[in-house]
Amino acid sequence: MALHTSSEQSAMSDINVTPLVDVMLVLLIVFIVTAPLLMQAVKVDLPKTAAVDPLKQAQPVQISIDVQGTVYIDQRPIHFDMLESELKKMHAATPDMNVQLHADENVKYGRVAQVMAAINRAGISKLGFVTTAQ
Repeated sequence: MALHTSSEQSAMSDINVTPLVDVMLVLLIVFIVTAPLLMQAVKVDLPKTAAVDPLKQAQPVQISIDVQGTVYIDQRPIHFDMLESELKKMHAATPDMNVQLHADENVKYGRVAQVMAAINRAGISKLGFVTTAQ
């Protein structure tokens, strides 16, 4: 039976770098293979055309509700019963209409829900709420 000295039983303090080198070589090979593929592009002579005006973005319709519950379309007061029909007319003229809803923070939620329902019934699907930053 062999006797073990204390130097043979001490913990090994060397770092094995072989797995690290293996991973780095694999990454290098992947990079070497994919780099030429990323640089290739098909040469195309694009046709020349005259410059055109950019598409005009329609201004969003501003619907506001003040503290008393009065509804405004673009700063113009409107009776709530006429809101849906007015929005339908506007939506027929501009099918891609965008509506921004400004509601006072003290307005009852029920009034805001009624206005949102009228906007939905008018067929408008683009509705945004406008708030202020704190």
